[in-house]
Amino acid sequence: MPPKNSKLEIQQSKSPAEFFAENQAIAGFDNPGKSLYTTIRELVENSLDACESVDVLPDISVKIEEMTERMFNALRGVPDDDDADDKKNNSSSSKDDKDATENKVDSGKNKKRSKFDAYFQITVRDNGCGMAHKAIPDLLGRVLSGSKYGVRQTRGKFGLGAKMALIWSKKSTGVPIRVKTSHVTGGVLGEDGERRIGDKISECVLDIDIYKNQPRIISHTQSDNNSSYIGTEIQVLISGNWTTYKSRVVQYLQQLAIITPYAKLEMSYNNRSDAKKEMNLRFDRRSEQMPPQAREVKYHPSSVNNLLIQQLLERTKAKTLSKFLTTDLSGITATNAKKLLDRLGDAYDESTNPSDLSDKVVTRLTQLLRNTDDLFKNPDGGCLSPLGEYNLNLGIQKVVEPDIIATARDKPGAYDGHPFIVEAAVSLGGKDAKEGITVVRFANRIPLLFEGGADVATRVANSKIKWSSYKIDHKRDKIGVFVSIVSTKIPFKGTGKEYIGDGITEIQQSVKRAIQNCCSQLRVHLAKRNALRDVKERKSRLLKYVPDVSRSLFGILEQMNKRRLDREAGVGPVASPRKQNSAGVSPAKRLKSNDEHISSIMDSIASGDITEDIIKQHLTEAVEENIYAGLDDKDVNGTSGGKSTKNKKAADDDNRQPLYLVPLYDSPKDAQNVICHPLFDFYPMS
Repeated sequence: MPPKNSKLEIQQSKSPAEFFAENQAIAGFDNPGKSLYTTIRELVENSLDACESVDVLPDISVKIEEMTERMFNALRGVPDDDDADDKKNNSSSSKDDKDATENKVDSGKNKKRSKFDAYFQITVRDNGCGMAHKAIPDLLGRVLSGSKYGVRQTRGKFGLGAKMALIWSKKSTGVPIRVKTSHVTGGVLGEDGERRIGDKISECVLDIDIYKNQPRIISHTQSDNNSSYIGTEIQVLISGNWTTYKSRVVQYLQQLAIITPYAKLEMSYNNRSDAKKEMNLRFDRRSEQMPPQAREVKYHPSSVNNLLIQQLLERTKAKTLSKFLTTDLSGITATNAKKLLDRLGDAYDESTNPSDLSDKVVTRLTQLLRNTDDLFKNPDGGCLSPLGEYNLNLGIQKVVEPDIIATARDKPGAYDGHPFIVEAAVSLGGKDAKEGITVVRFANRIPLLFEGGADVATRVANSKIKWSSYKIDHKRDKIGVFVSIVSTKIPFKGTGKEYIGDGITEIQQSVKRAIQNCCSQLRVHLAKRNALRDVKERKSRLLKYVPDVSRSLFGILEQMNKRRLDREAGVGPVASPRKQNSAGVSPAKRLKSNDEHISSIMDSIASGDITEDIIKQHLTEAVEENIYAGLDDKDVNGTSGGKSTKNKKAADDDNRQPLYLVPLYDSPKDAQNVICHPLFDFYPMS
């Protein structure tokens, strides 16, 4: 028996809006800074959807205005603590000015800091299809109400987005959302290809009833569109923290420019209290080619469950079970439907009404659909809308500006009945690139910025790719890995939808193949790059020793000239018995000597025609002319030059002269171009 004073538990139910208002971290509103970032992200992606849905190249502008709490209170007409202190000081005439000043200073020191550092007025404008006048309240003021349900590739799924921005605005500032839009019925492009203009402009000031999950309309008007207004403009006033999430906002827009190179993106940040902190970003359109729109498809048999089959059976318009299987599910032909029903049991045939199935039969049917692989076609990847290698390449070049880039798309795959396509790019170098591997991830053409370490793309790039086999140094080179995955159902991990786990083998292998394909393309270019880099290093090493070699050679020649003068004067050194007797030397080792040539060189030394600087100049020219010896023209300038590698190598070998060091015990009589030194003599062999 419970105690007398104990309270009985009361069963309560909450609306979706109330639930997400209390659990806002699920939607990415963890803190004021993250809420600011997520608000911008959701509004921008809604604008992209509005443009892409009618095949219009997006023009999106984001305006962020930061204001202090005092400015916000003045805008809202809310009295703050300073106003109350001023009224109190003005009404008290018994105190002198000195005491009033001290009290005012003290009150400023003791004033508590607000929970939120600043307030932000965010305005997002696009040139999309606009919103129908009557649909505006439900589109923005009813949680879990949207047009993206079904089996289709979409940026969002749950109808949260702008609604969560409105809920956060209601929680942090209490300011309603403002909408200005012009909607065009039918297509936005006329028969002549020109943009059509809506006849009316709708303006709406909207709040939300959290407990009823209903929009609360403050004003909703419609007027003639005399200014040729197009698209939608949404304005929301929220609290946030720009300092902690400024880099995330900039990073998001940069990566969005990569994955949507066909869009023009602009952002302006204005700080009303400090004009020096203002900043502007602009990413111009790089491509005129938009990806095709994704198509909605039926559920694949391997993706169903008991609850889904029961819902489909209740909603179907089919009168027979065979018709239900072929029309409400994908990949099932009439012949395969008959074979499936034969496995279901003799009590059920093609003419069975779907409503006659019991719960037990529904369970058995679900098991057959999920476990039968020999009757159904694989999910079709044609319903997806990947960015495309061309656009991905342009987007990376526009933002990253890499030295070299390769792109690849893997063949469509499927997991649990959901098709997916993986596109990848690998770049080297670039603006602001860092040494090592930097992974940039996208899911359904949305940048993923958080929790990257656990993502399948990061783990594959860091541990599944042998970079050295592609002539890439994963520690020294500045490697950019870009992975874009599109699917009818992205297998996000966690409630924040910020990363894709590596537990799905099909996706992991597809990501690995796509990255390896990119690396294979780069390997040819990297071989050329490495060859040229080696040549550059070899040239640097040779030129480094040119001054020392020039000095030594000139010293040798000077000594030779001195020895000649000494011999002519009769004071030269006496040769050793070995050098005097050369009879035992093989004829092959005897070198011929050209006294005239030696005398000419010595005369040039004596006259100053050969100096250390001249030797240095000729050695430098020789290094420049022969540094590419042994390299194919393709390695030097990217062209074959009309000769095969084998023939070019053979020609280089013919031009080379072998160098051998052979000990000589006696001085050859006919030697030419002899290099003499106090410690040794060099005799070139003929």
